[in-house]
Amino acid sequence: MTNASRDWPSKARRLYDSHAISKALDEQAKRLASQVSEGEEVTLMALMNGGLMPAAELAKRLCFPFRFDYLHATRYREARVGQDLHWIRKPSNVSGTVIVVDDIFDEGYTMAAVKEALEEAGADRVLTIVAVRKQHERGLPRDWVDDFALEVPDEYVFGFGMDLDGLWRQLDSIWSVS
Repeated sequence: MTNASRDWPSKARRLYDSHAISKALDEQAKRLASQVSEGEEVTLMALMNGGLMPAAELAKRLCFPFRFDYLHATRYREARVGQDLHWIRKPSNVSGTVIVVDDIFDEGYTMAAVKEALEEAGADRVLTIVAVRKQHERGLPRDWVDDFALEVPDEYVFGFGMDLDGLWRQLDSIWSVS
């Protein structure tokens, strides 16, 4: 990581402020609640590290009981280009419906591997939820992910769980750099 990445990017532009994100998450929570049956065993699972903030914010908006857990798989490792998938914490002994929450659906390969691992670990159903879906035609089809709160252009985005060289995940807004 360079010292320059610690400085605020000079060409960053805000795509969504905290109010827009909050409103989008309210709507996402309503859509998600309509997919869960009364009495259904549910685990909300954050895909670390990026999914931590979106999962925590979404969890506060859900009005049904669920377990909260996490798993950790990464292709980026604080880089701007994905590599081979690296597992840090694999799922085990899961059951019922698992709602896996991540920050961004870019090409989708990490989420696809996570979904497969959750199914192999015993989940009856896996719902894939992301805070943002990137607009482009690379990777898996854009409709592969079950739900997204917001869409972003095909630019490098950070904030609200997404990092810029490992930094700035804590922002309550979403920013872009070209």
